[in-house]
Amino acid sequence: MSERSFGLQAPPSLGVLGKKRYAMVIDLRRCIGCMACVLADKAEFEVPLGVWRTWVQYEEYGTYPNVRRQFLSRLCNHCDDPPCVKACPVQATYKHEDGFVLQRYERCIGCRTCMVACPYNARHILPAKRSNPNLPTKVVDKCTFCFHRVTQGLVPACAQTCIGRVRIFGDINDPKSEVRKLIDTNPTVVLKPEKGTKPQVYYILANRSGLEPAKVFKNLSAQQKEDLKDHQEHFENYVGR
Repeated sequence: MSERSFGLQAPPSLGVLGKKRYAMVIDLRRCIGCMACVLADKAEFEVPLGVWRTWVQYEEYGTYPNVRRQFLSRLCNHCDDPPCVKACPVQATYKHEDGFVLQRYERCIGCRTCMVACPYNARHILPAKRSNPNLPTKVVDKCTFCFHRVTQGLVPACAQTCIGRVRIFGDINDPKSEVRKLIDTNPTVVLKPEKGTKPQVYYILANRSGLEPAKVFKNLSAQQKEDLKDHQEHFENYVGR
């Protein structure tokens, strides 16, 4: 079996955007579904009830006694070729040179065209009333990779809070960065690669047996490959919901 059969992608090319190119690796081998990332994001941005900038899906599968609960952290993928940017009629959403996909709230007319264009359901509309009157209303909102924190030398709130170090954030144009090293040394997948959006959120899959994946695919045992295939199939089945 080849890497392609598992949806695995080679490490990203360099220098596509600016001098820096921020991305996130989500290591599903470590996620326990504690939701700390979701709560951190809610607190950081005063996210209203009923909507999320980041969320954690889960699915239970298998038959007794071999039952497993699988978690999948979701957020904006900060695509290199974001369809939301192309769809917005007023240029309220744009691609920053360092890789962030951001919103200009003052331009947004709330038409929701970008929400329809996003294949990851990563956007939502803000309510007409907020507990804090200084916060935007009736416009589209989304994860920003905590742009305001990163520009101050910090990491996103979700990555800062994660006790299991599931979310690793950094500059993939820097070969010495942890995020780059993880991509270089682990099989990774992205959501819906067939959409051609070039997501900048990379997932390291867990496997059924709990064995640590080898650093390169060719060194995986036959059982590890089967485990990885099993996880990939379930991954693909429920991320598209």
